Amino acid sequence: MSDTTPQAAPTRADWHARAAALQLDGRLWIDGRRCDAADGRSFTKRSPGADHPLPPIARGAEADIDRAVRSARAAFDDGRWRLQSPARRKAVLVEWSRRVLAAAEELALIETIDMGKPIARSLAADVPGTARTLAWYGEAVDKIYDEVAPTAADALALITREPLGVVGAIVPWNYPLLMSAWKLGPALAAGNSVVLKPSERSPFSAMRLAELALEAGLPPGVLNVVPGYGHEAGEALALHMDVDGIGFTGSTRIGKRMFGYAGQSNLKRMFTELGGKSAVLVFPGSDVEGAAAAVAGTLFYNQGESCNAPSRVLVHRSLADQFVQALVAQTAHYQPGDPLDPQAGMGALVDAAHADSVLAFIDGARAAGARCAVGGQRVADAPSACYVAPTVFDQVEPGMGIATEEVFGPVASVLRFDTEAQALALANDSPYGLQAGVWSRDLSQAHRVARGLRAGTVHVNQYNDDDITVPFGGMKQSGNGRDKSLHAFDKYTELKTTWLRIDPA
Repeated sequence: MSDTTPQAAPTRADWHARAAALQLDGRLWIDGRRCDAADGRSFTKRSPGADHPLPPIARGAEADIDRAVRSARAAFDDGRWRLQSPARRKAVLVEWSRRVLAAAEELALIETIDMGKPIARSLAADVPGTARTLAWYGEAVDKIYDEVAPTAADALALITREPLGVVGAIVPWNYPLLMSAWKLGPALAAGNSVVLKPSERSPFSAMRLAELALEAGLPPGVLNVVPGYGHEAGEALALHMDVDGIGFTGSTRIGKRMFGYAGQSNLKRMFTELGGKSAVLVFPGSDVEGAAAAVAGTLFYNQGESCNAPSRVLVHRSLADQFVQALVAQTAHYQPGDPLDPQAGMGALVDAAHADSVLAFIDGARAAGARCAVGGQRVADAPSACYVAPTVFDQVEPGMGIATEEVFGPVASVLRFDTEAQALALANDSPYGLQAGVWSRDLSQAHRVARGLRAGTVHVNQYNDDDITVPFGGMKQSGNGRDKSLHAFDKYTELKTTWLRIDPA
């Protein structure tokens, strides 16, 4: 009789013991194997949670990108993946998803050690989300049909999707696994070969993910991973003449450069998911406590290092004091702690330089006259300089930097409004248009305001819902194209029309 006694969840001590035993490999992944950078260079980074050094990471540069692109091009041209049936590609992606879940604790630990997010979040969200993304695109690929256009009797017009070719994927440091999967899932399902450039701030999980793909049956050369700095490896990938398209997630500043690189090179397809300064609008009669909990749950999640974070909260003047009080109370649930402690409400920011940037925004808000209702400082006696307390600013004016620029940290700005029209104007007065939220019990008002908001996603009376089945992306300077859902295939495929003449009998 088998023992069905449930195993106890790992404790903080357990996770620290596993972290000490973890073997991280920072070498490149090209043509199905690990290798050093062509010039032998490497760089190091420190784990933000405990401020200890991590193993050396190969410093990929132009020569390494060229090696990876040549490997991807050879794999694409000989059809080792592209010409496999959709059912076969599906089987590999689904098996890859299973292997990700089987390695869940290892991958979660890598994410937490590398970029500071709480281990409980890595294990409950990032790893399962990665596995679901890979499996979902695998399941989708043999259910997408091409088209037959309506023509006269003497012709047949076929409209087919073909893989783009060699795709470059450049992903950010805040969700290393998940953002990689959002790119790799549809790109590989469609039959492309990929060169993935993870951020130098959190590169380790991408290489491990590629190893699992090979074990699942993905042919060598179809997926290559080159870590390195953006101005070296990222720029070389974007400028490469044999890359057919780039999927980029990162800052708007770098996103603008990406389009320049496309123009300087081969006019490659360029799809971007960029910055955000998402607004939540709270109207009279709405659930103030619920709105505060939703804002806190999303803004302080991942230490505020999320492009969709609802960092601008526009509250009707009659509710503002009540809302601020409720939001301040919520910060008790999100106090920073050791990322390897399963009970930590928040972890550490990705590195000390980024923490300094967040604190500079906080200092600027104080100097501009905003009132810091809670937080506003680096956590004292923390094991590194990467811990910043959850912060709420009240009496924020629309022109303040804290209300206009992407802080990318656990910092909320509360602005007051008097009318619906004013709220809508304030929300849309931003170069960004990624997400937004509306809290109202008036159904007509909720629909009216949601239609008026210039954002790729609008949440009504919640802010936390998300799924791989819906597109993710923004308007204005938040980018173009969409990750997730079937719409992501539009980025990684080309449409071909084939005309056939039908002769009479």
